Amino acid sequence: MDDAQLLRYSRHLLLDEIGIDGQEKLNRACALIVGAGGLGSPTALYLAAAGVGRIVLCDHDQVDLTNLQRQIAHDQASLGVNKAESAAARMRAMNPVIDIVPLTLRLEGAALREQVASADVVLDCSDNFATRHAINRACVEYRKPLVSGAAVRFDGQISVFDQRQADAPCYACLFPEEAGGGEMRCAEFGVFAPLVGIVGSVQAAEALKLIMGIGSSLNGRLLLHNALEADWRSIRLKKDPACPVCSGTN
Repeated sequence: MDDAQLLRYSRHLLLDEIGIDGQEKLNRACALIVGAGGLGSPTALYLAAAGVGRIVLCDHDQVDLTNLQRQIAHDQASLGVNKAESAAARMRAMNPVIDIVPLTLRLEGAALREQVASADVVLDCSDNFATRHAINRACVEYRKPLVSGAAVRFDGQISVFDQRQADAPCYACLFPEEAGGGEMRCAEFGVFAPLVGIVGSVQAAEALKLIMGIGSSLNGRLLLHNALEADWRSIRLKKDPACPVCSGTN
């Protein structure tokens, strides 16, 4: 790191758990963020500010007025702009020394697998089960740690699915794909504006810890937050030995 970087990241360097070695791990790392909306906004901004060296941010959607209540990476001037491009512009303004790659498409199939394979950590900030399960399958295939978040109404949840650990569950162990069930979307049920910031910030923290190899992650735990009641709960998760996605992979 040069003098400017040492100054930029000085508050990290003061932390014994991070220091120069930890910051250099961040500077060398690649993070894939799928979704640049409510969850993706704080996640992307904090990863950029923290100095993750390469951030691939994917979203096929455009910013509209209803997004501005909670999606803090965008503003009035972003209306009609692709969300990945809009967020990337904000990230570059915050930290011009890192590499930010906006992908303005729906990441799926071979393109999804390619991006997951090249990432050190994957953050699922999407808003539908089909995408979540596709991301999970790719992370299981390439044994990449997955940081998953969700938020609707006043309820949020965060977990880490780290297939580098032999006994780690995957997303499908918790939410079996064949179970189906109705999805709760912000457009239909609403969402408390700061909730996505809370969940996205925890996702960012988990990703940074995974990259640096510090602390304890949420691997094997589901963290639940009810913002209306100011309540936090943690639930232990177990690997499903019959899971069609991850059983037999470790």
